[in-house]
Amino acid sequence: MEARLEHLQCLTPDEFRRRKGQLDPARWRLLAHGDSWFSFTSARVDAHANLLEELVFSQPTVAVSCAGHHNALRRMVDLEGSRDFVQLLDGDDASGPVWDGILLSMGGNDLVAAAMVPALLGNGQPTPLHQRLLRRQTEWDAPSKGVSRYFSEDGWLTYAEYVKANLKHVLSMRDDGPNQGKPVFMHCYAVPMPRPAGESADASSGPWLYPALKAYAIPQADWAAMSRLMLAKLAALLKACAADTAQYPNLQVFDSTQVPIAPAAPGSSGISGDWHNEIHLNHSGCFKIARAWSTHIEAVLSGKPLVVAAPTKGRGRKG
Repeated sequence: MEARLEHLQCLTPDEFRRRKGQLDPARWRLLAHGDSWFSFTSARVDAHANLLEELVFSQPTVAVSCAGHHNALRRMVDLEGSRDFVQLLDGDDASGPVWDGILLSMGGNDLVAAAMVPALLGNGQPTPLHQRLLRRQTEWDAPSKGVSRYFSEDGWLTYAEYVKANLKHVLSMRDDGPNQGKPVFMHCYAVPMPRPAGESADASSGPWLYPALKAYAIPQADWAAMSRLMLAKLAALLKACAADTAQYPNLQVFDSTQVPIAPAAPGSSGISGDWHNEIHLNHSGCFKIARAWSTHIEAVLSGKPLVVAAPTKGRGRKG
């Protein structure tokens, strides 16, 4: 008989403090922070959901999430500026708090921002290739290169070094206190369809990849493949870091790109497939990835061999 699964209970840092650090009877206690994929602001939960909401475990599990009140990470470097997260990770003193693991949603916003870097500087001069991910039309490689002809490998190296430096810093913060060596769990990102679908009905925020690819005159027929290229490279980067246990000890990366997600229809401007807008999943999309990621997290926490199962049918807590 399949064990009954319980949804992750999420607390804000203020709620945690009101409990004076008491999280019993939770079996596992987690600290979470991240970008809009983790955000618990009411507007975002009602709109495009988040992964934390859909995580499930066989035993009671609680997370204190610092991605709750309009302070979701916009860039990885903002992490150290999150006072709640740093304090809860370091502990106010040597006695705690001690977490069973840390959940992070990081890197996606930085990738999107790198793709949106314009081709020209304010003075009209070309932005150096090492400062952007996309190539101008006059810089494209031969068609035989496929969609990589539009991609700046020099820019990717800059981005990759930025990600690796930030990850090392996060792990050093973890190891400089009572949570030394605790697992840090990260997810990769599902592959979005570049399309004119923003954060709100009036598109006051976003879309993101769609205008960038248009600005660089990349053929629309290659947009989906270009998105796959960038997200696959990010997944490969994060997994390579996790495999380097000497430099990134106990970094646990789940490859979300391998979870089957219903793609959005090209050119659509609203909810489509498993997507709420261009880069955010709706509840059904979050359900699929979170259920698979939960299996990975619990296997590490319990020390059991990892067996990844496909998510059961369902749309999550909210349709």
